[in-house]
Amino acid sequence: MYTDLPEAELRAYRSGQLDPADFDAFWAETLAEADQHPLNVTVTPVNAGLRTLDVFDVTFAGFAGQSIKAWLRVPAAATGPLPAIVQFHG
Repeated sequence: MYTDLPEAELRAYRSGQLDPADFDAFWAETLAEADQHPLNVTVTPVNAGLRTLDVFDVTFAGFAGQSIKAWLRVPAAATGPLPAIVQFHG
């Protein structure tokens, strides 16, 4: 693993970033707004021509109910919980 600091310095590091005074109120309001919209999740299998992955086109409601589109790729025939990586383009 490559890092900017040696491990001991990374463990001791504390950011100088301070939360804004309204940080907790902002998130409480944002989460309350999110609860006002159903997720409206749709998951559609996609034939991507891959043997080792199952691919799905996923749509769900995000901020203010706006649609968010995503590709979900999982190991073929996977069952149970899996680790995840979220990659945002844009």
